[in-house]
Amino acid sequence: MPRRGLILQTRTHWLLFGLALLCSLVLFLYLLECAPQTDGNASLPGVIGENYGKEYYQALLQEQEEHYQTRATSLKRQIAQLKQELQEMSEKMRSLQERRNVGANGIGYQGNKEQAPSDLLEFLHSQIDKAEVSIGARLPSEYGVIPFESFTLMKVFQLEMGLTRHPEEKPVRKDKRDELVEVIEAGLEVINNPDEDDEQEDEDGPLGEKLIFNENDFIEGYYRTERDKGTQYELFFKKADLMEYRHVTLFRPFGPLMKVKSEMIDITRSIINIIVPLAERTEAFAQFMQNFRDVCIHQDKRIHLTVVYFGKEGLSEVKSILESVASESDFHNYTLVSLNEEFNRGRGLNVGARAWDKGEVLMFFCDVDIYFSAEFLNSCRLNAEPGKKVFYPVVFSLYNPAIVYANQDVPPPVEQQLVHKKDSGFWRDFGFGMTCQYRSDFLTIGGFDMEVKGWGGEDVHLYRKYLHGDLIVIRTPVPGLFHLWHEKRCADELTPEQYRMCIQSKAMNEASHSHLGMLVFREEIETHLHKQAYRTNSEAGG
Repeated sequence: MPRRGLILQTRTHWLLFGLALLCSLVLFLYLLECAPQTDGNASLPGVIGENYGKEYYQALLQEQEEHYQTRATSLKRQIAQLKQELQEMSEKMRSLQERRNVGANGIGYQGNKEQAPSDLLEFLHSQIDKAEVSIGARLPSEYGVIPFESFTLMKVFQLEMGLTRHPEEKPVRKDKRDELVEVIEAGLEVINNPDEDDEQEDEDGPLGEKLIFNENDFIEGYYRTERDKGTQYELFFKKADLMEYRHVTLFRPFGPLMKVKSEMIDITRSIINIIVPLAERTEAFAQFMQNFRDVCIHQDKRIHLTVVYFGKEGLSEVKSILESVASESDFHNYTLVSLNEEFNRGRGLNVGARAWDKGEVLMFFCDVDIYFSAEFLNSCRLNAEPGKKVFYPVVFSLYNPAIVYANQDVPPPVEQQLVHKKDSGFWRDFGFGMTCQYRSDFLTIGGFDMEVKGWGGEDVHLYRKYLHGDLIVIRTPVPGLFHLWHEKRCADELTPEQYRMCIQSKAMNEASHSHLGMLVFREEIETHLHKQAYRTNSEAGG
């Protein structure tokens, strides 16, 4: 038995030795098979040869570099995809959070204000506090003002036209159209479902039912965007059979619309004192009084007219025109102040403002070349508030009708020229002469600067006073205010700066770019037409 066990143990050792030898042989054959093939003249790796070693390493390095570049590009692509997916998920989470917590002041939200995150509420309210909504911001100059743009249900009246936009146009872009529709709907929601803190009283319809406003009751609106804060909207609604207006202020602080206030405005007893400084130009005054009679006496009926006349020449004609209007229309709410001195617009408006002795009144500083509508007078009342707001509407200035309607024998009547087209006029955004403000604000700020002589400048000085103060300046184009064209004369007595401003105003008032271009190249156009006619006649004769 011991011998037999010894034999078995010896065989096991030889078997293990054979298996180890076989594995070594297989491994040796595998290494031979995987070794790189070289020709007889090639140098071995690591040994300096003539050419192959250098080329080999360059190729190897280039191959490794391409491999790593491909790998890096792939990783960058994966990182970008992950970032995009992360951003999309974050936006979805933010959207869900906003819908859940649109919270405190979101339109149509009926939940508890405390459900919204406190930091989000603080941020949204800080945006309103920083914006020029409740109190005016002190600005360094007139160029710092962010003007409003006005709109109705169908049109937008805008200042910045560029080459593709028009002074009056329909909101063609879907985002702008949807924005204005959303704002009007939000305003209706505020009015029809007021909160307890809204400054408005519940009114009933003629049959005792709850008074409901709709989009047809929307009169006009203004909006402007402070790019680092949000968009402010001022909306005005009115029922056709009611005298009161509903005013809603909304603000979009880069998020949901937030109600700022909702109030009722009663302008039924709001008198406007229209102050017109004048010297000579009796024909223009007669035309002005025709518009005044139609709008102020027959339609509005809440107007007082103050005319401050400079000099003696033409004074009797002005008196005659006023007396004629008074007798024909039974209108006696006017004041004629005569000053025997050289014309000064600022001086005339100062005198006209102080000539009123019946306490507080809303004033409209006007010129004899201005044509206004009854709707503008209501805009004047709605956008000026004593101690808080002054209204500086942007006038649409008409071009020379002799150029605009050169293809007609005579220009059409003035009423037919009142259109907002590129070739008919422009928004006079550099003019600050037409303004609505309360007498107390005007006197508090010191009125016009009497040191300014001659053409222009006094309006800008007054405008800057308000910009440097705490009152809100409402600056917006209004569709119912036109400046009629008249020939300008730039006097030699003006300072160089005033003369330059006068010439610029004269050039801009004459015609549009296209019409001025036709005048500049008139000879070239006529030469071309003569050549065309000659060629046509030659071909016909041949």
